[in-house]
Amino acid sequence: MSPATVRPIRIGVQVQPQHAPYSAIRDTVRALEDLGVDVVFNWDHFFPLTGEPDGLHFESWTMLAAIAEQTSRVEFGALVNCNSYRNPDLQADMARTIDHISAHATGTGRFIFGTGSGWFERDYDEYGYEFGTVGSRLDDLAEALPRIEARWAVLNPAPTRDIPVLIGGGGEKKTLRLVARHADIWHSFASPEVLERKLGILAEHCAAEGRDLAEIEVSVEHRSGDPAGADTLLALGATLFTVGIGGPDYPLDGVRRMLAWRDGLTG
Repeated sequence: MSPATVRPIRIGVQVQPQHAPYSAIRDTVRALEDLGVDVVFNWDHFFPLTGEPDGLHFESWTMLAAIAEQTSRVEFGALVNCNSYRNPDLQADMARTIDHISAHATGTGRFIFGTGSGWFERDYDEYGYEFGTVGSRLDDLAEALPRIEARWAVLNPAPTRDIPVLIGGGGEKKTLRLVARHADIWHSFASPEVLERKLGILAEHCAAEGRDLAEIEVSVEHRSGDPAGADTLLALGATLFTVGIGGPDYPLDGVRRMLAWRDGLTG
């Protein structure tokens, strides 16, 4: 049985924290929760990734704490946190704290710990982090994840739930092995053809780690908000579909299309 047959179909939206005042970001998050999206993401960078390179931009984790307090239903997190920018134990403590902040409505937190090894060299250069290589950054992530999990186990108070770990990226030797070892959610930017191949490789890593692939939610970026394309990805096993929206206006048409698609399949 594929993950698509046993998991709910979920719609995520990445609210890019660039080219907009914070008030617009806050209002967009409110609108998304009211519309019925399942997950709200931002990203963990210090400068815009598109458009004017020195345009308006805000930091990820402080914003996530505000989203935790502002919302009452949606899950949320970074897509994805950059492991290089913060000590692993600090990341664990920040995540636990945001988890508790987000539990204000129901007693159970809604934070998703999305993480990756980092890639945007300007962030590193301007904030004084060592860029290293793709391999060294992945090795750092491999060392950090057990530390994060160990810190969660000893924090007082403990997290309100087992905080879901989302790992982004498609590297077949290292990243997918980390997904098999640590992740509850795997996020991919892959086309259907590539997704199918990488899911086969991920299944091999899961077998080596003693896990069932069905334990891992398959998340895909679906920027177009096209339901026909989503049908193809769903058939391959994806169940979390994320639309990216950018400032200053944060258009919601693609989000509405995907919500209608979700509701048509589940209603």
